[in-house]
Amino acid sequence: QVQLQESGPGLVKPSQTLSLTCTVSGGSITTNYYYWSWIRQPPGKGLEFIAYIGYSGSTYYSPSLKSRTSISRDTSKNQFTLQLSSVTPEDTAVYYCVRLEGMEYNYDYWGQGTQVTVSS
Repeated sequence: QVQLQESGPGLVKPSQTLSLTCTVSGGSITTNYYYWSWIRQPPGKGLEFIAYIGYSGSTYYSPSLKSRTSISRDTSKNQFTLQLSSVTPEDTAVYYCVRLEGMEYNYDYWGQGTQVTVSS
């Protein structure tokens, strides 16, 4: 059973960089053909894709967030990390790490989500 667990600060000040890590257990992040994603949900809004890093290390970013986003991985720890720079209160959301199965393009495993609030 694959499990994903987000970790990171719950409160970030405006203009700072948000950094979240997802620790994966029960499966390797280098296994074909999975893509390890970050998705967020602002209060009262729908889910928003942020970025993914694939089994080979390839990356893809949401065009609307690309200029502020970086995704990376540590295969020795089976973790992947999101960095979102120059945050504003509009970045307040529940952030989820999610596995995307690349054959059927299903988001099949989700972390429990972590609340991040941007406020001074």
